[in-house]
Amino acid sequence: MSEAISNFFRTYIPIRIEVTDIVEIIIISFMIYELLKWVKSTKAWQLIKGILVILVFIALAAIFKLNTILWIVDKAVNVLMFAIVIVFQPELRRALEQLGRKKFFAGLLPDNSETNERFSDETVDALVRAAYDMGKVKTGALIVIEQDTNLSEYEATGIELDALVSSQLIINIFEHNTPLHDGAVIMRGNRLTAATCYLPLSDNMELSKELGTRHRAAVGISEVTDSFTIVVSEETGGVSVAVGGQLFRNMDEEKLRSHLVRLQNKQIDVKKFRLWKIRNDKAKTIEAKNREKAEKEKKEKKTGKKK
Repeated sequence: MSEAISNFFRTYIPIRIEVTDIVEIIIISFMIYELLKWVKSTKAWQLIKGILVILVFIALAAIFKLNTILWIVDKAVNVLMFAIVIVFQPELRRALEQLGRKKFFAGLLPDNSETNERFSDETVDALVRAAYDMGKVKTGALIVIEQDTNLSEYEATGIELDALVSSQLIINIFEHNTPLHDGAVIMRGNRLTAATCYLPLSDNMELSKELGTRHRAAVGISEVTDSFTIVVSEETGGVSVAVGGQLFRNMDEEKLRSHLVRLQNKQIDVKKFRLWKIRNDKAKTIEAKNREKAEKEKKEKKTGKKK
């Protein structure tokens, strides 16, 4: 068999290719594919995009012979290599850990369980019901829904659950004085994967001073991942959503459900959310101005009648 393959390549392809070369190509292709898949599912993807931008500038400097920039790059390249290793250290360690427990041939078998939806209609109903039931009794909650960026590193900070999503379970987790109420719950698909998870806090100075740690954590996780986070305020009972580094406060039940349905169908776009917020803020500003104008007119009419 190996001789037949070798003879085929010798006859029709002038380059000499052996069976071992084909094996090497397959192995290298598989390694590159796994590397790209790993990079895409972690924060490393954003860092690599930043590095690519720098490389483009270096290429432009080389084309236009910008000698000073090229000299700086030449002297800094060794330091940059060490810097890249330090910056990617958590991701590299996690990648090696995953490599040790990876099932290499699982990806080669077809997975019939995959669907076009992230989660079911029952999960949407459970999330909405739980959020507003907790809001009525002012029970604080933090529910992080995974999209494309893997949240395994944040799951590792909490307690593993792997339970089917239900409103009763979510309410019970965040009930006061229960072992799992502190921290965030992470949801992947139709399952709650972990509870009491620690999230990075946002250092955005534009956030309202009224907001506590729970809301800052929701914004923080949305800044470093593409997750969709539901927050229930313990002080006011209001339900908010954090996505793309933005916080959308006091969202009504209908609006939350519509966003979850879009998320379910993989139609959530961070940019659209930001545009929605800008339009919403403009609409509120216009409404406030109209209200002020109406009040002024009323006062002027009253003053005119008195005269």
